[in-house]
Amino acid sequence: MSRDPRSDPAVQRVVVIGAGHAGVEVADALRARGHAGPLTVVGDEPGHPYHRPPLSKEFLSASEEPTAMPLRTPKYFTDRRIDLRTGVTATELDRLSRTVRLSEGGELPYDTVILATGAANRTITVPGADLAGIRALRTLAEAEILHSALSRSRSILIVGAGFIGLEVAAAAREHGLAVTVLESGDRPMRRALSPAMANHLTAAHREAGVDIRLGEAVARFIGTDDHVIGAVGTTGERYRADIVLVGIGVVPWDELAADAGLPVSDGIVVDENLRTPDSAIYAIGDCANHPNVYAGVRMRVESIQNATDQARHVASAILGDTDGYTELPWFWSHQGGLKLQIAGVRRPEDAHIVIGDPSTDRFSVCCYRQGRLAAVESLNRPADHVAARRLLTAGRSPAIRQLSDPAFSLEAFAQASVAPHRESALSSRSSS
Repeated sequence: MSRDPRSDPAVQRVVVIGAGHAGVEVADALRARGHAGPLTVVGDEPGHPYHRPPLSKEFLSASEEPTAMPLRTPKYFTDRRIDLRTGVTATELDRLSRTVRLSEGGELPYDTVILATGAANRTITVPGADLAGIRALRTLAEAEILHSALSRSRSILIVGAGFIGLEVAAAAREHGLAVTVLESGDRPMRRALSPAMANHLTAAHREAGVDIRLGEAVARFIGTDDHVIGAVGTTGERYRADIVLVGIGVVPWDELAADAGLPVSDGIVVDENLRTPDSAIYAIGDCANHPNVYAGVRMRVESIQNATDQARHVASAILGDTDGYTELPWFWSHQGGLKLQIAGVRRPEDAHIVIGDPSTDRFSVCCYRQGRLAAVESLNRPADHVAARRLLTAGRSPAIRQLSDPAFSLEAFAQASVAPHRESALSSRSSS
């Protein structure tokens, strides 16, 4: 009996659901690693796949009409025989027949499916939330609408002081708008940042003219002729604005997986190789809830780095690599002249030590867990960020007492400790 050629992973039929960073990167990585079988990428947004991070930064700040940066050229997909289908939604994942059903009426047979479905903006459910003119920002179409609105408005009300909210606030100030930000918590980016960094960013935005109201949420939106003109806060204060943007986080797109009987819990549950309990189905990027070795817990990681690194890992796993996913999470955010970079995963119980001088807007916060470096937040100190990534990846940590020395340099410590550590490890492997 002849062997089914599809038992060879290099020629299996692969369907990628999602045409964002994770979806495009996994297709790229599969071809780069020698996969030669049918490869289809399905994306529900119309148009060509594009870079998402600039949408809340350079795209909105542009004085002229901006354009999106494509993830790959159309020729790229053609040359690599990647069947890119945009403006098409995957409506059903039939695990029994191994087919993906599409909104256009067709279906795609598969040997392996990769769910790169991403996440959607969390909606706000208060009176008036259905008024016209309440904006969100995640897609290119939303960014185009918001950029146009910024260019012809005088004021904006932003609900939520997360990364998106503060990035848009900085862009709006560059356009000269009066900016008010409502944040229900006691500090911006509470889940992601240490109190020291969050409080510093709050002060910096306020100094730049952003009115940040902490401990204030929206009780209801107000409008005229069914169009929003502002909001009433939970303190009773009224806020008038030409534009309202809601940025209160995201929820993972995991309905397709749930409907197919796969486990979901704040995302699609996957193992250390990003595989679901169905061995033919993987999940990557914002939608994947995976065991993170740096946080020590299951979590979703919402970053481009995570999306691309997980994509490359899954491509290798499909083609036979069995090592678990262990890439270090890292993030960045540009808020006007403030460049924030984060390496590792901070947890609320971590101890925090500041190095550098916050008064110069150039400093880092080192987060320690059980006496070891767990994460580093760097503001306008890229050398610290690079050093932190090297140290955390290598498992090296300066002692907490070393950070109290004004002459201490994270960059110098990394140069002195990581390279010898690697050489020692290489020497040990060579002699064994």
